[in-house]
Amino acid sequence: MSMAFDDLDRLAAPVFDGYMVRKDLVRKYSRQYPVPTYVVEFLLGRYCASVIESEIAEGLQIVEKQLKDRTVRTGEEELFKARARETGSIKIIDIVRARLDAKNDCYVAELPSLTLRDVRIEDQLVRDNERMLTDGFYAEVTLTYDGIIAQEKGGRPFKIDALRPIQMSKSDVLDVYAKARGSFSTAQWIDFLLRSIGLEPGAFSERAKRVALLRMIPFVERNYNLVELGPRGTGKSHLFQQISPYAHLISGGKATVAKMFVNNANGQRGLVCQYDVVCFDEVSGISFDQKDGVNIMKGYMASGQFSRGKENIRAEGGIVMVGNLDVDVEQQQRTGHLLSPLPPEMRDDTAFMDRIHAYAPGWDYPKLNPNEHLTDHFGLVSDFLSECWSRLRNGNRVSVMQGRVHLGGALSGRDIEAVNKTVSGLTKLLFPDPGMPISDEDLEWVVRVALESRRRVKEQQRRVFKSEFRNTHFSYILGAEGVEQFVSTPELHSDEAIESDPLPPGQVWGVSLGSGETGPGLYRIEVTCGPGGGVKILNQPTPPAFRESVRVGEQNLYTRSKELVGDRNPREEEFSIQMRPMDADKTGVGLGVPILIALCGGLLGRNTRGGTIVAGALNLGGSIEMIPNAVRIAELAIDKQAQTLLMPVSARRQLNDLPDDLWTKISIEFYKDGADAVFKALDE
Repeated sequence: MSMAFDDLDRLAAPVFDGYMVRKDLVRKYSRQYPVPTYVVEFLLGRYCASVIESEIAEGLQIVEKQLKDRTVRTGEEELFKARARETGSIKIIDIVRARLDAKNDCYVAELPSLTLRDVRIEDQLVRDNERMLTDGFYAEVTLTYDGIIAQEKGGRPFKIDALRPIQMSKSDVLDVYAKARGSFSTAQWIDFLLRSIGLEPGAFSERAKRVALLRMIPFVERNYNLVELGPRGTGKSHLFQQISPYAHLISGGKATVAKMFVNNANGQRGLVCQYDVVCFDEVSGISFDQKDGVNIMKGYMASGQFSRGKENIRAEGGIVMVGNLDVDVEQQQRTGHLLSPLPPEMRDDTAFMDRIHAYAPGWDYPKLNPNEHLTDHFGLVSDFLSECWSRLRNGNRVSVMQGRVHLGGALSGRDIEAVNKTVSGLTKLLFPDPGMPISDEDLEWVVRVALESRRRVKEQQRRVFKSEFRNTHFSYILGAEGVEQFVSTPELHSDEAIESDPLPPGQVWGVSLGSGETGPGLYRIEVTCGPGGGVKILNQPTPPAFRESVRVGEQNLYTRSKELVGDRNPREEEFSIQMRPMDADKTGVGLGVPILIALCGGLLGRNTRGGTIVAGALNLGGSIEMIPNAVRIAELAIDKQAQTLLMPVSARRQLNDLPDDLWTKISIEFYKDGADAVFKALDE
């Protein structure tokens, strides 16, 4: 039974004394007994929250005995009832649900594992535990049997005498949790959170860890709406079913408005009022029992409220939708959009999409293999973790961005709200103590995750509604002196394709004229500048044709600097330049104009227009050379999925030979000289 301690275990053991449990033990028992993981952990946490082998072994015997004696397997119902009759009272672990028996003006409880539907229960117990009136919750139940009542006509001999919900009820849990976080680095803490939900962090890529963290946000952030679609078998619903008593999973089928929101007949509040998170599993199969179900849900996802008759009801439960994306992402991107697995009434509704705060890329998460992805180490006991998460819902941490991060102009009001919520949620998960300082590096990581997961929603809206074409170039600036950084969704671009996001200052896509054998080729030119003088080429050895292109670009910058960069003196800057050839041509021939644009953009700190490729060769005197193969270059640009091709106006006649269907695929713009090219290639 023993396991090897590692650094993370050693780090966590002293600060979380009494709140840790070995996750391999949890798996062992949760497979054997008919209860969710957090129930098993509740007991393990009570009797085995130790790192000393002998204490764990003793605790295990108690846990095993309790699970054996108190959980009812299919077929054992009558045994347990008989035991209650003989001894007068038994203890079981079961879901407790209750309903009002209006005929007799009292509550009756239901214990599904004993198939009992009419168990007596005191009004006060129901009032203290309202969740039993919707879908119920797991509890340790003391069940008594009264032989005298059994003999009455219609008598109900079973009674719930006492119950103890399976969840942590101590008041100082959050203090313990927040204080202990201080002993970990951010990376260690993320790994420890993963272990606490049963995963082994070493088996997950950085991107997969992000998916796991996005799944956690609805537990700590109120009214957080998340979608995750991805391949089968990645355990998307596990977190929402097994880890927390505050989450509720709805599997496929009909979702009734009464159960979700409010039962108009008796005013009983629904799941979103009772749980922190309501998750729709296999979301493609979900439908509402009423026509306006989706509209009620849409309204709720936007405002956190819904109405019953005249009154407005506020609730805080987040809506999570998980489902399968059966085809690969690239194919889905080509044929439809990444929200097509949603039910038909939501699938193409951009207003509905707008209410989704984040879309977690399920395809970045591995198919779970128990031997590789599940941990055998210590993690936090689930009910302690879920209690802390539930308490973190109070309050909001958006203020971490104040004065430090500025979001770009492409974000609408709803986008900003979504990004704020994700930032707040990730901040609570990673820095549960509001007093803990957050480094620029950590803050930037959080902001990038938030922007990417919201932009993914936005891109799908754009696919559905091309006419209402929205600007999806999400960006942020960190710090007062910061440069605008763009955040893309990786599945949108392949390495060969030109992104439509603006490029950072000093970066330009250029096309070489190519030589006879190779034809034109695509290059990415990258320039950085700092104090000093001259131009340093980073490609070693430097191809002679590229050296010549750089020399020409540099000379033109010096001789026409007034016109190109105003008062800046380029001779006082040192430029470092690098070219990255993307095609067969690696000579760097005839790249004078793209290099001139990169030098100017780097010096002025201005972004290069997104989706743009530049073609053009200069000579030392500043005139633009003739392009020998304009049609080939245009075809190449279309091939690379560029939106705009910038060319010298002298190439116009040649382009008469470009086939009609290609003209419609790209916008070709012309420039008259180097300065005009710089002006047209850089963003305002």
